[in-house]
Amino acid sequence: MVRAFLLALLVVAAPVWAKPVDRRAALDELLAADRAFSAAAATAADPVAGLAPMLDGDVVMPAPGKGHAVGRDAVLAVFREVPSYKEGSVRWAPVRGGISADGTQGFTYGFLSVTGGDAAKRNRKYLAYWVKRPAGWRVVAYRQVVREAGEVSTAMLPPSLPPSAVEPVDDPAVVAAHNQSLAAAEKAFSDRAQVVGVRQAFREFGREDAMNMYSGAGFAVGLDAVVANFKEEGPARIHWSTERGFAASSGDLGVSIGTIWSNDARDGQGFPFFTVWRRDGPDQPWRYIAE
Repeated sequence: MVRAFLLALLVVAAPVWAKPVDRRAALDELLAADRAFSAAAATAADPVAGLAPMLDGDVVMPAPGKGHAVGRDAVLAVFREVPSYKEGSVRWAPVRGGISADGTQGFTYGFLSVTGGDAAKRNRKYLAYWVKRPAGWRVVAYRQVVREAGEVSTAMLPPSLPPSAVEPVDDPAVVAAHNQSLAAAEKAFSDRAQVVGVRQAFREFGREDAMNMYSGAGFAVGLDAVVANFKEEGPARIHWSTERGFAASSGDLGVSIGTIWSNDARDGQGFPFFTVWRRDGPDQPWRYIAE
């Protein structure tokens, strides 16, 4: 009886550890949030009002010719200047998503359309980086580009999932260290381009399932397709670096936000960018997965 009593005490006193997140369930939740924001946007007063609810207060969006729009109000102000966003509605749907090992950050990309403005500019592509806030998933980095004419597939691509799941870490120092390593990877990427050229650097620093969204009707998916967008050339004539970023506490997913500058002079307007990076664990090298 004494033994049974002691065993009972051990069971009661033992700490109850929360289970790591279910990776696929966490990603499904993110994709559902993306789709739900789209469904709500379709009935909003205008396209800008439709986008507003999903944007985090700290959201950053590249605004070519203006640098980065930082903060929800600044991002919405950029959209209010776009003729396509002055009337009608907006809808979108993801074709791929990814999640961090701690389930707190993720990305989606897909196709978007607006019903107003120039018909040639209504069909677009988007890339969104998300952070899970107390109120739910919100976008902290966002980009749209007008897509070229042509047929595209809207079928879902394979999910980007971490090898395993972990518990979130509530330690700013840990997150800061991951952000520093991410910025170092971005700089190493740029430095390598100065030696071997942009095309080769993009091959060396990309994942096999990487995506580039800048040209074509759809997305360039896969490392071969991504590097095919770059011409063979000598050392890069541009350089870039991270100015701000968001990294998950699990250290396996993050977004690097910065500016591309010409090597010839730095007194002109640079080109704002952001890149989503993934690695298989905090001890593995960062490689870009979406940009």
